[in-house]
Amino acid sequence: MDKTVGDLRKDYALEALSELEVDLNPFIQFKKWFDQALAGQLLEPNAMTLATVTPDGKPSARMVLLKDFDERGFAFFTNYNSRKGQELAENPLAALVFWWAELERQVRICGYVEKVSVTESDQYFDTRPPYSRLGAWVSNQSEVIESREVLERRMQEFSSKYENQEIPRPPHWGGLRVIPTEIEFWQGRSSRLHDRLLYTRLDNGTWKIERLSP
Repeated sequence: MDKTVGDLRKDYALEALSELEVDLNPFIQFKKWFDQALAGQLLEPNAMTLATVTPDGKPSARMVLLKDFDERGFAFFTNYNSRKGQELAENPLAALVFWWAELERQVRICGYVEKVSVTESDQYFDTRPPYSRLGAWVSNQSEVIESREVLERRMQEFSSKYENQEIPRPPHWGGLRVIPTEIEFWQGRSSRLHDRLLYTRLDNGTWKIERLSP
């Protein structure tokens, strides 16, 4: 008999997560887990769900790629005129979720968002392959287009325009940084009694660690 969606389940039993073992600094703890995801050769361990909300409360979510993180926050790059860019310009609050299935781990991050510096955007843009730099010019991200041929034609136009030239960063393209106020580390456990440790940033800049019920 074929399984239904409701029949799909897995019991998690790889690891545990203890308040006595995690770092007091959530950024150091995140790096520890991220390095383990890299070592495990997971497919795109920097892939994360980005959730945004319009001023009138309409949510949306999509996958983006983490491109930098440190104690300032978690940075990604995008077209500022895209749906997510416009929503964050109007309501600069966001949530991120990392899901590393092979490690039975999830990290949830909530915070406010600001643009990274022009220098940081330029530096990252210059590391991108030429076709990715051209793509930033070609795509009016999130806008309706008539067909695939529109993109291919624009790619040809910009390829010709910048042939044998440096491809500059479009003014509408750059980085955004999520500055966290909360970071939750989730480790799957047996019988759905998962470990959840929540770091909350206090007014003095330190972090409070609390265990949440699964």
